[in-house]
Amino acid sequence: MEPQHSHGGGKLTRTPSSLLRSPTVRSSFQALSSVDEDASHHHHHQTTPSSPKPKPKPKPKPRPKSKSNPLLPIYRTTTSHPLFPLLLPLPFLLLLFVFISYLRDDSYFFTNLLLACFFMLLASIIARKSISLFPRRRHVSSVQWFIGDSDTTAAASTPKKDKTNGKCVREGIEFYSNGDCYEGEFHRGRCNGSGVYNFFGKGKYEGDWVDGKYDGYGIESWARGSRYRGQYRQGLRHGFGVYKFYSGDCCAGEWVNGQSHGIGVQSCSDGSSYYGEFKCGVKHGLGCYHFRNGDRYCGEYFGDKIHGFGIYNFANGHRYEGSWHEGKKQGFGMYTFRNGDVRSGEWDSNSLKNPLSPNDPSVQRAVLATKKVAENAVRVQRVDEHVNKAVNAANRAATAARVAAIKAVQNRIDGKFCDTDD
Repeated sequence: MEPQHSHGGGKLTRTPSSLLRSPTVRSSFQALSSVDEDASHHHHHQTTPSSPKPKPKPKPKPRPKSKSNPLLPIYRTTTSHPLFPLLLPLPFLLLLFVFISYLRDDSYFFTNLLLACFFMLLASIIARKSISLFPRRRHVSSVQWFIGDSDTTAAASTPKKDKTNGKCVREGIEFYSNGDCYEGEFHRGRCNGSGVYNFFGKGKYEGDWVDGKYDGYGIESWARGSRYRGQYRQGLRHGFGVYKFYSGDCCAGEWVNGQSHGIGVQSCSDGSSYYGEFKCGVKHGLGCYHFRNGDRYCGEYFGDKIHGFGIYNFANGHRYEGSWHEGKKQGFGMYTFRNGDVRSGEWDSNSLKNPLSPNDPSVQRAVLATKKVAENAVRVQRVDEHVNKAVNAANRAATAARVAAIKAVQNRIDGKFCDTDD
């Protein structure tokens, strides 16, 4: 008896076992594998014993069963409602009511049928209203799209936060388009804490940061050799600090909005120095200036120039006491030579315009006012102690910034960085 099919291939059929094998949606690869298995199974049962046995083929390696289709979203929903079981017998009850009415009285059959339809409509409306008023919550899991292993892909897509001793790693490195680089601590994506900012070919800043700006204590240095150590606020020098220029000049004292403002000391490389009041970066107010040639002035300044009342002691022993205007003797005053000679009166551009006696009231008032101003200039409060404290704090902040920069480099090598919003 001949077999019912040829050896070329079997009739492909889908058995109930292949349809009920998996409770979830199956991928195209799984479906093809199940069809092949069913076809071979069907071919084996329909072949007679007299047919020649096919050569044994190597068994294919079993494919690993995936938990879910990697190309479809994973979701589960439940649409059942607690009122559905109660509504199922309602149509049967209405039909029974119509049948009983028909048996009792045929004349009322159509009336009872209309009433039954009415009650059925009313029941359906009530059921719809109850379902809309009391909807049951449906649990829908979040849809996740991935290709490949779901567990591995989900873990890779979620940013992993590396922590050390229970604390999130905040040190990192950031590069900018102009060539600058920041190494240190971050918070909410901005420079915060301690860090080092390297200006491309210009210099660097080491110290405290708040919201992406210098704030606190730090050291700022430039490529040519200038350096500032002290306090900052909102990215500007503010507080007490020392600024040393590459030329050798130095300015120490109070700073406001990036400029010398308040009491400070200015020393130059040529040996001259000034101690007194500053305003907007220039000498303004009371102060004393020691010139490189040995001259000394104590009095008032205005706009970086000697202006007002003051005493000027020359290195050769001469002295002038009186009023000044833009660095020149102007007004009433008295000039004393080292041998004791005196020339007094009204001056104009360093020249005695109207000679007067030293005992003249105008000259005496000018000399008396000049002495008081000079004494006040000498007694200007010193801020050396505040400056020293600020410098020490700046050194500590710079050290902490360098440590944070080293941690940032190490975290970059290890691939650890986590900027938290806490």
